[in-house]
Amino acid sequence: MASIGWDIGGAHLKAARAENGRIVAAAEAPTPLWQGLDSLDVAFEALKARLGPAEVHGVTMSGELCDAFATRRDGVVGLAAIAAAHLGAPRLYAGAAGFVAIDSAAEHAARVASANWRATAEAAALSVPDGLLLDIGSTTTDLIPIVAGKVAFFGEDDAGRLAAGELVYTGLTRSFVMAMAPRAPFAGQWTPLMNEYFASAADVRRVLGDLPDGADLLATADGRDKSPAASRARLARMIGREATDAPDAAWQRLAAWFAETQLRDICDAAFVRLSRGDLDPRAPVIAAGAGEQLAGEIARRLHRPLQNFADLTGGGAEASVCAPAAAVALLVACAPML
Repeated sequence: MASIGWDIGGAHLKAARAENGRIVAAAEAPTPLWQGLDSLDVAFEALKARLGPAEVHGVTMSGELCDAFATRRDGVVGLAAIAAAHLGAPRLYAGAAGFVAIDSAAEHAARVASANWRATAEAAALSVPDGLLLDIGSTTTDLIPIVAGKVAFFGEDDAGRLAAGELVYTGLTRSFVMAMAPRAPFAGQWTPLMNEYFASAADVRRVLGDLPDGADLLATADGRDKSPAASRARLARMIGREATDAPDAAWQRLAAWFAETQLRDICDAAFVRLSRGDLDPRAPVIAAGAGEQLAGEIARRLHRPLQNFADLTGGGAEASVCAPAAAVALLVACAPML
């Protein structure tokens, strides 16, 4: 049986196709929902054409937080209705309640909202009984321990997860540089940052030359191109300068510092969560997401082995980038029928 999992985010729609318990294809499309919901209709049709038909569809989401909806409940109901319009009768992932009928979105809204992290962890737990799932996406990072084959979370909603160190609002591409630190080292001294959205984490990675192909699907802060030179110019604005004020090497050093601050934020959250002492010190870091390569460095700092989510599910790098969609595709295929 073929199944397709869908993850409706605020910035991207992700989809993954499973056959015989393995991911065989995965893809994503940009959907900046804060600009309107029309992009979601276009993305559903494009990804449906790419992944083909399936006997069952599963849906998870985090896009209910976008500005298009007044409340999370409204967002869950609205996004579920859009999914139903394109997929017929998909099943909705509702955390502890499992998969529920799409027309019961309002009833289960609290459990459906931003539950995609739990789906990823449940899928990982099928193969790795003990580990720290580290899903570094475009916008956020999820840190979820798996202990004795169970998802060992302390925070279930966003507020609880932020407090527990299980959710960090930093990601590979969409994070605002102004949110990474209040100041930065440049030309031998500390300089405050402009508190403006002049540059993103994607610019940092482009300057460093390690942004994965296809990782940045959205427009830049200034609407200009995505060349390293344009990224240097955007980064320079963060400290009130022009790119021509210093050699390229100076901007690379600045970018390296911002990348380091991001890694420290994630590591700090990991140390907070691991301080509870419930995870075996030999358990691996399970790396997933668009920032999967960053998880390797964090595993090294935590002195833990590394396990790639894509190796657990198949599908290669695309399955890792689309980890919640891949997880839902696998989970819905073996979920009890409604």
